[in-house]
Amino acid sequence: MEKRNQTRIENFLLLGFSEEVGLKPFLFALFLSMYLITFTGNLLIILAIISDSHLHTPMYFFLSNLSFADICFTSTTMPKMLLNMQTQNKIITYSGCLTQIFFFIVFGCLDNLLLTSMAYDRFVAICHPLHYTVIMSPQLCRLLALGSWCLSVMGSLVETLTILRLSFCTHMEIPHFFCDLPEVLKLSCSSILVNNIVVYLVTSVLAVFPLSGILFSYSQIVSSILRMSAPGGKYKAFSTCGSHLTVVCLFYSTGLGIYLTSAATSSSQTSLIASVMYTMVTPMLNPFIYSLRNRDIKRALAKFIGRTSTSQ
Repeated sequence: MEKRNQTRIENFLLLGFSEEVGLKPFLFALFLSMYLITFTGNLLIILAIISDSHLHTPMYFFLSNLSFADICFTSTTMPKMLLNMQTQNKIITYSGCLTQIFFFIVFGCLDNLLLTSMAYDRFVAICHPLHYTVIMSPQLCRLLALGSWCLSVMGSLVETLTILRLSFCTHMEIPHFFCDLPEVLKLSCSSILVNNIVVYLVTSVLAVFPLSGILFSYSQIVSSILRMSAPGGKYKAFSTCGSHLTVVCLFYSTGLGIYLTSAATSSSQTSLIASVMYTMVTPMLNPFIYSLRNRDIKRALAKFIGRTSTSQ
């Protein structure tokens, strides 16, 4: 039968970790544990913040949104990957693939924008402490969160809708454990110039600009801290930013690692490992970073868990 392009397809094949047949039980247990830890850890952060009135501040408002985004981010890819590993079924439908791409981009971009909002919050708190309550009003916080959601959805919608114009070949194997946009574009038989332009534009607006904002905020924060005369004030200022700065470094270093490793090597296994760091490890570590370095979060978690245990 002659191979030809087709504008309408039904399924893709997610190859994932198919080469590691002997390791599949171990990988399934590992990834399931990571997903449960990510889900539970971020959910506890959200519940602790909601239940403790002392944490109803801009910083923890954005943190609760970030935890929710991390839960959704991992839930976009990991349940389907775990199901495929358990059932030995590598098929994902065309509509399912587009849905996965859409939500993966939404929550990935949302993480970017929320981290930027948190950096701005720390910038105002340290560089303009006397005007903090006026500047970081509840209205502004809600506006920043809503704007982050809207920009993320619009950016993802544009990238996803441009896939609908593409024709695909008969070879529909994706060497990944989820529908990664660059891998899906490689399977197209038609020109992807428009798609690449859209990807670069969205990446610039929702990734490069937010990162620039974070770097600018922290350059101002560091400059302000260094001008402080009291050592105690410096330590307190650094401690309030430590958790956020650690998460920022982890998030962007793993994200950049994917593109750097993809550019340096054609190994699908290397790309898979880099993607695991970005999509699984980083969201899993975020709750630990914030809870271990933040006494307010630890106290709120202890109170919430204690209250839950008592009620039972």
